[in-house]
Amino acid sequence: WTTQTGLVVRGFISRIDDTVQPYGLVVPETYQAGSAHRHRLDIWLHGRNESITENAFLLQRRSQTGQYTPADTFVVHPYGRYSNAFKFAGETDVLESLAEVQRRYSIDEDRISMRGFSMGGAGCWQFAVHYPDWFFAANPGAGFSETRQFLESFQGQTLNPTWWEEKLWRLYDCDLYAANLFNTSVIAYSGEIDKQKQAADVMEEALQKLGMKLTHIIGPQTAHKIHPDSAVEIESRMAALAVNGRDTSPSRVLFTTYSLKYNTMKWVRIDGMKEHWEPARVDAEVIDGKSIIIKTENVSGLSLNMESGSAPFDLQKTVSIKIDGQAISGVQAETDRSFHASLYRESGKWKSGVQATKEGTFKKVHNLQGPVDDAFMERFIFVTPTRRSTNTHMQDWSTAELERAIEHWRRHFRGDAIVKKDTEITDDDIASANLVLWGDPTSNAFTKRIAGQLPIHWDAQSIQVGKQLYSSDDHGLILIYPNPLNPEHYVVLNSSFTFRDFAYLNNARQVPMLPDWAVVNLDTPSNSVWPGKVVEAGFFDESWQLKPAQ
Repeated sequence: WTTQTGLVVRGFISRIDDTVQPYGLVVPETYQAGSAHRHRLDIWLHGRNESITENAFLLQRRSQTGQYTPADTFVVHPYGRYSNAFKFAGETDVLESLAEVQRRYSIDEDRISMRGFSMGGAGCWQFAVHYPDWFFAANPGAGFSETRQFLESFQGQTLNPTWWEEKLWRLYDCDLYAANLFNTSVIAYSGEIDKQKQAADVMEEALQKLGMKLTHIIGPQTAHKIHPDSAVEIESRMAALAVNGRDTSPSRVLFTTYSLKYNTMKWVRIDGMKEHWEPARVDAEVIDGKSIIIKTENVSGLSLNMESGSAPFDLQKTVSIKIDGQAISGVQAETDRSFHASLYRESGKWKSGVQATKEGTFKKVHNLQGPVDDAFMERFIFVTPTRRSTNTHMQDWSTAELERAIEHWRRHFRGDAIVKKDTEITDDDIASANLVLWGDPTSNAFTKRIAGQLPIHWDAQSIQVGKQLYSSDDHGLILIYPNPLNPEHYVVLNSSFTFRDFAYLNNARQVPMLPDWAVVNLDTPSNSVWPGKVVEAGFFDESWQLKPAQ
């Protein structure tokens, strides 16, 4: 079956929780094992299906080829860990599935596309704006592309978000990242009378504001399906784009991000932001093969990385870099035609090099920037206490939240959380995983071990946030922070992924609900939205310290 063509199902062991996750493949008849020929690969993201368990998915992938099967093309169908719109652990699942296919088959990395319809269309928009430099094209159909407008128009929901929820929408609201589509090709599809046409309409408007016109194929008098004539048109255009594949070294890069989670675009990487959740923008252009002109906004550090063979510069001359009107000199291309430069902003001036971090301090960097939900996109371990809390209320709440977290990780992300006692955590665990600590410093030995190194003080009497004190008798703490014992990974206090049952009813609701930290009043029971009454919450600054009170 490793050399089989046609419909093939395979799987991999996920780095997140060691569970086996499936994916489906359509292997082209032209595939020959061992051949040097590299194939185009399309990623197809499935629609919402609340009954799509692993067995149902495998049955489907053994019996249905799917919407599109282009000639001489692999099509991978990620499971995405159920129906979460390919966000959070579902996003990681897509990336892991892609990596597995690339490892096992001869795939042309410059001819990979992202496609999907309905919920899969929503996932496609998200991957298109966050990873556009991975794909020669994106082909989203229907779905949703942001939170507020979709829920108000499609669901008829009245939204009254907290200030931090509105900021957190910026993680997955694709219209805010529309500039990134400058770096790939997009063919959107909508049925003319489909309510989910709204997704592409939002993106079309966002692109218009940037001077770009969205290719938007409309199925005439069509509701929530792909019109056959439209499918033919889409396939013709995708095939044309696949001929040349992606442009790996464009002369100009436009890049917008709101989080260092998504910090790379072509040969530009943002290494630091002045403030997370506000737009960080880079417009970088190579001029006449001699210089680079860069304009930035809300950026404190960046790197330019042109890989071997892609730098257009004269090897005997230094490259002139002008960033925000300031000249940087002394950087030169290397003899393998690569080019690398790092820049950072200090006291209002750009300097060449990498800014040093003071010993014993942290800064927000890629994959170590929060919020709480970020910890569950990579390997994590639930660390349970071996003692009872001195506060009964806290004991009952954390126990209930832990039990819920284990159940709902299985229910919504189709995995089995790794669970260990606080006395069982090894050096290997600290080195390899985000540690999710349940309980408080009086019950969890690991929490007690690091409590004095967290920016929020917590003991048996109180939780202290700056000058504000909360009684530990009836308050709990949720927090994400670099693990003081290994700052390449997180510690999390008393939380799994932060959206709850109410969000399960619509994928557009499945967004981060808590920022970097939150104090919870335990007198108010948890419900389908919150783990209790959130009395104060916030983001840490770019140095992982408390910000001034909001």
